[in-house]
Amino acid sequence: MIAIIRIKGMVGVKKIVEETLYRLRLRRKYSCAVIHPTTEQSGMIKKSRDFIAFGEINKETLEKLIEKRGQLIDKNKKVDAKKIAEDLIKGKKPEELNLKPFFRLHPPRGGIKSRVHFPKGVLGDNKEKINELIGRML
Repeated sequence: MIAIIRIKGMVGVKKIVEETLYRLRLRRKYSCAVIHPTTEQSGMIKKSRDFIAFGEINKETLEKLIEKRGQLIDKNKKVDAKKIAEDLIKGKKPEELNLKPFFRLHPPRGGIKSRVHFPKGVLGDNKEKINELIGRML
């Protein structure tokens, strides 16, 4: 599974890239989406890599993300983070699990270099370091 975080805002973004970010459900700065990438979504990630940070998310970080930032569609039900995380890893869609398909995060504690690509900054493919970034943003 891949976690994608929008780092840059909306000002000065080309229309094509903005449309791509909307399709990935990254409509605001510091919003996060967790997906199993298809070939189309992989192309979208490559097109918008100057505006996002992405990488492979592990199970523990996914559970923390769902527990702290997961929002339910039907608010009468409870969140079981471990069960939802396992179902997401198996390939179910968030809407099937009564979970909104995006997470709103805080700006990261300690700051980031938002204009420089990885490894000096956070833009682009962060590989396993995305888990540390998400931990700082919860």
